[in-house]
Amino acid sequence: MPLNKRSQLITQGVQRSPNRAMLRAVGFKDADFRKPIIGIANGYSTITPCNLGLGDLTRRAEAAARKAGTMPQTFGTITVSDGISMGTEGMKFSLVSREVIADSIETAVQAQRMDGLLAVGGCDKNMPGAMIAIGRMNIPAIFVYGGTIKPGHYKGRDLTVVSSFEAVGEYTAGKIGKAELTAVERRACPGAGSCGGMFTANTMSSAIEALGMSLPRSSTMAAVDREKHDSAAESAETLVSAIRKGLLPRAIMTRKSFENAIAVVMAVGGSTNAVLHLLAMAHAAEVPLALDDFEAIRGRVPVLCDMKPSGRYVATDLHQAGGIPQVMKMLLDHDLLHDDCMTITGKIVGDLLRKVPARPRRDQDVIRQWENPMYPHGHLAILKGNLAPDGAVAKITGLKRPTITGPARVFDSEEAAMAAILEKKIRSGDVVVIRYEGPKGGPGMREMLSPTAALVGEGHAEDVGLITDGRFSGGTYGMVVGHVAPEAAVGGPIALVEEGDPVTIDAERRLLQVNVSGEALARRRSAWRPRPPRYTRGVMAKYAGQVSSACRGAVTD
Repeated sequence: MPLNKRSQLITQGVQRSPNRAMLRAVGFKDADFRKPIIGIANGYSTITPCNLGLGDLTRRAEAAARKAGTMPQTFGTITVSDGISMGTEGMKFSLVSREVIADSIETAVQAQRMDGLLAVGGCDKNMPGAMIAIGRMNIPAIFVYGGTIKPGHYKGRDLTVVSSFEAVGEYTAGKIGKAELTAVERRACPGAGSCGGMFTANTMSSAIEALGMSLPRSSTMAAVDREKHDSAAESAETLVSAIRKGLLPRAIMTRKSFENAIAVVMAVGGSTNAVLHLLAMAHAAEVPLALDDFEAIRGRVPVLCDMKPSGRYVATDLHQAGGIPQVMKMLLDHDLLHDDCMTITGKIVGDLLRKVPARPRRDQDVIRQWENPMYPHGHLAILKGNLAPDGAVAKITGLKRPTITGPARVFDSEEAAMAAILEKKIRSGDVVVIRYEGPKGGPGMREMLSPTAALVGEGHAEDVGLITDGRFSGGTYGMVVGHVAPEAAVGGPIALVEEGDPVTIDAERRLLQVNVSGEALARRRSAWRPRPPRYTRGVMAKYAGQVSSACRGAVTD
């Protein structure tokens, strides 16, 4: 297998003897210096169940890569748990971790001049973080998802981590007692794997599979099942083949493949975070992609899968029903997918899907028949108006009433809003405004799962609106709008809203506006002053100084 010029730099000439000496210390023999060096970025951690099994997957991939004639070299990268940090100051570090992961992978791979990369990740930011690094570096690469958690069970219903957040609202509203709250909490997360619904982790694994950067069917496997470990080994073998062929990520991560990924996200009812992350991944690969592209695809693609949080099923159910290949085949047969996109397997999408049935099995209803979708159009709507001139993202699945106009209840932090919700100060018809939680203002653009889940638990999923320049967990649903841009910290119109202003969320017209005169807004703007930064040193201060708007993916380069 010929080396490329990257690792040749450390194998030729007397001047490279010190480099060779250090590699001998980690196990290189004379013949090994002619083999490609594959970096394995391992996100293993006991911080979160999402990453608990990644060490085993890394070992399987490493053994397979070695057997295939390469020299795999493993290095670690970080993770943080969104679920554990949710509702705390720590959640501000979640989106920041995406950039830290991307930068750390790029740093290790480029410094050691590795010939290829296999990235193993589990929790939400592991996936876009790895894909941003892959897009930047453009060396042969593949992503291995750590797998989804299996559902917990209580009183005949499947549980996910969101069940625990919603139980808090139900307890506050007096709908359940403390014993039931505790029972749900104890059963929600039974073992290793990423959150089980079509939340952010499973959304991004599905998108990466549709993009062509991971193996078919790998995005919905359970973390603890044997097939997931076998898939890790097969991924390593596939990467070795890609190195032999010189197959580079930017030949795979094209404009058309990003359109495929967006179509799949819409069809499976995926997380609002997919908008943010796909924009950032496309930016890294130098592919033009904008918010309006999501809206255009939304108008064409139906929601085909009945998935939590607003539906009934979890990712393991989707896997048994045929997984992402079944969804992609349905889209392809209705001219909603590009069949000529290259994948990491070396085959194009159309060839990979050739043997997949045109229709899903009749003995399941996780994936609906084409003529009976969950919703006729996609669920991630891009809203604009005088509150969001650069756009905002709304998740509109399951809403019986996609429009609300009500008095603004204005809060300058998530904590202040959460306190008002738990104290039952939010009433039917209100529109909660949570601001100064954007990429710069937070900084870090916290997810608002705690307040949204509490509203759902209290019975306000349909009759209370919530808008924010922060973002939402993939587990969020209801009348909610996030990613409002420009954000409050840079003087966006959301900073000018006052308590009691009538605010309209209209998903049908894709409108987000405050119903006050332009003259009033102009007066408020002249009086507005930027707030001092919440952090003045460290990673958060650096992030706040570099990060772009949410409408551009909150990128830092």
